[in-house]
Amino acid sequence: MVKPLDGLVLVTGPSRGGKSRWAEHLVAEHSPVSYVATSDARPDDSAWQQRIRLHRERRPSDWEVIESGADLSMALNSIPTHHTVLVDALGAFTAWHLEASPNDWAQLEADLIKSVQERQRPVVLVIEETGWGVVPVTAIGGRFRDRQGRLAQQLETIASASWLVIQGRALDLHALGSAVPQE
Repeated sequence: MVKPLDGLVLVTGPSRGGKSRWAEHLVAEHSPVSYVATSDARPDDSAWQQRIRLHRERRPSDWEVIESGADLSMALNSIPTHHTVLVDALGAFTAWHLEASPNDWAQLEADLIKSVQERQRPVVLVIEETGWGVVPVTAIGGRFRDRQGRLAQQLETIASASWLVIQGRALDLHALGSAVPQE
């Protein structure tokens, strides 16, 4: 059973597991909805264009769409307070800032968390799960995995619900698990 949306709701899992569809399902009855697309357009990538097309076709026409680019916090702050927000997805935000210094990244994390906490209506945030197997062979791949993982854990501390979506099944992590002690 899905409990009512409140505050921050995280939806995580591996690629092609159904995260976006589950997140869309969660916000479907919470109009008005602002959908924040975080990725760059990649006009020369036909596979990416196909994924974008499928996402667009699934979305209701009355959802406001915001393309955040690198500044997810500013995009969140620009959305009317009475809108429910769906952010798809955190990985693009992380990727936009892989070259940021550790101090700049910490500020970006803090700004994002503050923007989420200041929202009056629910925020559903899709997070690509990383590090389930292969250790990245490049330094930047390791930085992405580490930043994404730490930010996901920080967001979890303020989340009212967390879902793991894998193989087309959504698992309520708050109902099934216990919080891991902080470092």
